[in-house]
Amino acid sequence: MFVDEIIIKVEAGKGGDGCTSFRREKFVPMGGPDGGNGGKGASIIFKVDKSLKTLIDLSYQKIIKGDKGLNGKGSNKYGANAEDVVIRIPAGTTITDLETNHVLADLVADGEEYLVVRGGRGGKGNKAFATHDNPAPKFSEKGEPGEEKLIKLELKVLADVGLIGMPSVGKSTLLAQISASKPKIAAYHFTTLSPNLGVVFLKDHRSFVMADLPGLIEGASTGVGLGINFLKHAERTKILAHVIDMGASEGRNPLQDYATIRQEIEKYGQNLSTKKEIIVANKMDLEEADANLKQFQKQYPDKLIIPISSLNNTGIEALLSTLADLLADIPEVNLYEDTASDEVIYTYENDLPFTITKEDGIWLVKGKEIEKLFAMTRFDEDEAVLRFSRKLKGMGVDDELKRLGAKPGDEVQILDYIFEFKA
Repeated sequence: MFVDEIIIKVEAGKGGDGCTSFRREKFVPMGGPDGGNGGKGASIIFKVDKSLKTLIDLSYQKIIKGDKGLNGKGSNKYGANAEDVVIRIPAGTTITDLETNHVLADLVADGEEYLVVRGGRGGKGNKAFATHDNPAPKFSEKGEPGEEKLIKLELKVLADVGLIGMPSVGKSTLLAQISASKPKIAAYHFTTLSPNLGVVFLKDHRSFVMADLPGLIEGASTGVGLGINFLKHAERTKILAHVIDMGASEGRNPLQDYATIRQEIEKYGQNLSTKKEIIVANKMDLEEADANLKQFQKQYPDKLIIPISSLNNTGIEALLSTLADLLADIPEVNLYEDTASDEVIYTYENDLPFTITKEDGIWLVKGKEIEKLFAMTRFDEDEAVLRFSRKLKGMGVDDELKRLGAKPGDEVQILDYIFEFKA
């Protein structure tokens, strides 16, 4: 089963909690704090495995979770880091963050990796907070929450040449003739239900990869037929080999077929419409083929047209040699010049790393840094609560609340917890 697109949630592991502990050993005066730090949570990494050809293995998973780091212990024992989760994916997989709609990575090389969500760091034990002014801190941190994302994995097959055209024009037959691929071939539309790849070897030892893409029909770019599911696979190709039934079998009209497919390609996007294209005039063994070819050449005098007969294996060598010559002058295809991993997205207003709104008489404070600080604070330890309060004040939360009109005694909410504002 060929699966080329899935949506999945990835959740990195939470960091282990730090430990609040003090040495209590006989004959050891002033033992002091000895709580160790927690371990790092598991990150989730996607890695290309060239042996995979589909995303089917991941299609059964809705969520991928990383393990939590182990908690720190007394006697300065640090918690162990959780082992990262490595997910194997086929070459040509694009990873998109569905919240921002940004492409995070486009992985094409065997062994290439991308860290999608990072595991949370371990919380610090009280030993790490010891200072000259406070040599025996009575608090520690909880582990940092791991990152979470809802992502789309989209496979776009890796091929140098993409065979496109109406159903039953001979694309699968051509691929079977020139490579070791064994695509399904029959005399009905949409025999090809998934892209077929074949490696083509020329007598002069040159080689390239060709993909037989499922037949297109009018309206494919808007979701009609199979085309919308597979037009994306043509994006990676360097050359579009447009196969035309020049023999006009089954009542086809070569000129109309070509115009229809070109229209769908241009509607789909610039990535396809600007690609190098050649016309493969197939079924030249049929009676009307010569007359139709002359008419086609008259209509499109600037097009590169290679007449062939897949059935009789004529014109194939000329076609392959032409494709190899063209490929030598075309650079590698890069679908995405920049990915979101290199971008910094600022979503804060007024240069503050948080937002404050008022709903039903309660001040709502939101912000990633504040919510992370909240999640890592032990509210059952007085010193930890005081540290949390100082951190909020240092970030400007108190001043912003005052500026917006908050009064002592007002309720302030962070996540699901409500505090009383004290000016």
